[in-house]
Amino acid sequence: MSFFKTQLIGIKADSFRHPLDLEATLALKQIPGLDMLVRNLLGSLAEQVFYVENIASSVLVGEQQLPDLHKLLLEACKILDMEPPQLYIRQHPAPNAYTFAMRGKQPFIVVHTSLIDLLTPLEIQAVIAHELGHLKCDHSVYLTPVNLLVLAAASLPNIGAVLAQSIQAQLLEWVRCAEFTCDRAALLATQDPKVVMSVLMKLAGGSPTLAPQLNLDAFVAQARAYDDISKTELGEMVKVARTAQLSHPVPVLRAREIDRWASSKEYQKLLHSSEKVYNSEVAPKGGWRNW
Repeated sequence: MSFFKTQLIGIKADSFRHPLDLEATLALKQIPGLDMLVRNLLGSLAEQVFYVENIASSVLVGEQQLPDLHKLLLEACKILDMEPPQLYIRQHPAPNAYTFAMRGKQPFIVVHTSLIDLLTPLEIQAVIAHELGHLKCDHSVYLTPVNLLVLAAASLPNIGAVLAQSIQAQLLEWVRCAEFTCDRAALLATQDPKVVMSVLMKLAGGSPTLAPQLNLDAFVAQARAYDDISKTELGEMVKVARTAQLSHPVPVLRAREIDRWASSKEYQKLLHSSEKVYNSEVAPKGGWRNW
């Protein structure tokens, strides 16, 4: 079964960048040499170690290797009008995906097997497109140092505490804001807000067993309720305390942002800015679902 998507020819990152991302990026640019400071903390050797370690411990997706995932990548890149990076699949029990853009090397995306097991093909494409958003928006200037620090803390426990202290609140705030932008990239690629919000729902409380039983409408209602509660003084305090040390906004808040942006004139204008329509053959696992 196929359906039509708009190919966003010539789309620029700033056309869908979240205003909080823009604000946080401008704030980071006021800190001279931040990128070099973090990189020098770990050294270029650390970059090489993590780059080689990822390649050695993952499977590179291509035409002859997991071709269905390769098609998801190519289609998302075609819609977002960008060159495809490498895509690796890694055996890991924690559902996650991340982007690594090392100087002088081809950027690549890593998706954990546990996340793939949780999602439908369209939802997997949303994850891939989210990571493509980081590359489209050139987030790697700050994102790669953050990923290096997180990976180093996990791989080198003895210096984990020191590295954790090196991730300043302002840098984490930027990362959280950048996630809102990349959720928009996921929406632009899938062109269905329910797909993106379903990914967030499954990240919040899904498992291969529970995922088919989850109710997206109920989760969206939950997201809207969270948004309303957080507008109170106490709610805002709790939200700030809850997210201060997180690298991602909480899933319900991300779902609320997508819910809101999907109905905006800005989003509709982007979809209608191109005359070219792409015939997609990507359908959710097990056929189409009623949301």
